[in-house]
This record gives sequence, structure tokens and C-alpha cells, in this order.
Amino acid sequence: MTLNRLLEKIENNKALDFGDIFSKSIELFKKVWLQGMVHMLILMVVVIPLIVVMYIPMFVFIGMAEYDGYGDYGGLGEELSIGLVFLFAFLVLVLIMLASALQLGVVAHFYRVCKQVDLGHAETSSYFMFLKGKYIGKVITLSIAKFGIIVLAALLCYLPIFYVMVPLQLLVVIFAFNPDLSVSDLINVSFKLGNKKWILIFGLMMISSMLATTVGYIMCVIGLIATTSFALLPVYYVYKDTIGFDDDELEREEILFVK
Repeated sequence: MTLNRLLEKIENNKALDFGDIFSKSIELFKKVWLQGMVHMLILMVVVIPLIVVMYIPMFVFIGMAEYDGYGDYGGLGEELSIGLVFLFAFLVLVLIMLASALQLGVVAHFYRVCKQVDLGHAETSSYFMFLKGKYIGKVITLSIAKFGIIVLAALLCYLPIFYVMVPLQLLVVIFAFNPDLSVSDLINVSFKLGNKKWILIFGLMMISSMLATTVGYIMCVIGLIATTSFALLPVYYVYKDTIGFDDDELEREEILFVK
């Protein structure tokens, strides 16, 4: 779908009903909860090792640069110790970006599974279809852009973070169904739709997240793996009911992303 077509549909959007979207999200969750759990497990498998790798150099640095009380930082020298701090900070930033890109790619695929199940199509796409080929660079760029937006919002006394939460949540679902748009266009569409439906989407995000977390803890915490994906579903229906899917694109997209 072209940028102009997306913006036109958002501009001419229809009113959405909170209860209707929430009810449809529950019904869809009953059908995709297993796939949701698989996607969450995939994220755990790929992200946890990154966290472990991130802490290894920190422990090495602490061991090498332990302050000895005389100012030479374990024999390393103050300049070298400061250099290691910056190197560690850079490594942490790179790993955060990598983990964010992996999360974005896997969650985007989950939204495609939601569409396939919702429309009664066969589940034909690969879990890592957005993490290879021509889309991997865009996923990394989107992750960097999201991080930059969050940092900027935090620098503005944190309150803007509540505002950008909605467009950034929409960014993933919009990318999932319009992966050929440029990064700037994807962000533009996300904020456009977010501005139009901010209160509704924010309310859906909060209620669905609280419900998923509460039910997950009731299920002895391990249930969080199974219920976390529920919090992702309301924005899928916001996208579907506001923008929707063009009939001529459905078949072409499914052929394009066949495993």
C-alpha cells in the first residue's frame, strides 16, 4: 500500500469501538496463543544470550580495573580504565540495538500470523522473514529510530514517553504489513494514526497489558510467556479496522512471503 493511500485511509477513518476491538482481540488470542508463545520463546532464546554476552565484559572490566586505593585502577591506569568504560558502554548500546531489532522482526512476523489466522489463510511465512534479505537493514534502522525517539522523549522530562508509546507500538504493525515503505514514511504513518486514535489505543494498551500480566502471574508466572502476546493484539485490530487490507495485495503479499 502506498504512503498516500495509507494517509488517505487514516484521514477518512471510521470511529472505532473500544469494546468491539477488545472482544475481537480476546477471540483472536484463543486462536493464536500458541503461536504467540512460540514467538515469545524465540525472543527469549535469542535475547537472553545477548544479555549474557553484555555482562561478560562488565565482569572482566571489574576484575581488571578494581580500584586498589592508590589511584592506579588495578595497574591499568586511569586513562585506560576510562577508555574501557566507553568501550563497554558502546558494546551495551550495540547489543541493545541488536536485541531491539530481533524483537521488532519477530513481533512483526507475529502480526502477519495474526492476519493469516484472522482471515482464514494458511500460515505460510517464516519466523525470521524480516530478519534476512532486504528487510534486515530496515529493521535495524527502525530499531535505531525507535531508540532515538525514546531517548529524545526521556530528555523532555519523561512525560512525552507516554505520548510516543502509542505511535511506536503502531510502528511495528504498520511495518509488518507495509515493509516496502521507507523508514521515514513508516514513522510518519505511525504518528499520523497514533494522533488520530491516541486515547483509544493507549487505553487498549494499558488494559490488555494489565490483563495479560495478571493472568500470567495467576498461571504461576510461567503463564506470562503464553499471555504476553495478548497485549499485542488490540493494535492489530486498530490497524485492520482503520486501514485494512486491499484485496489485490493480500494474495501478492502471501506469495511474496511464502517460506
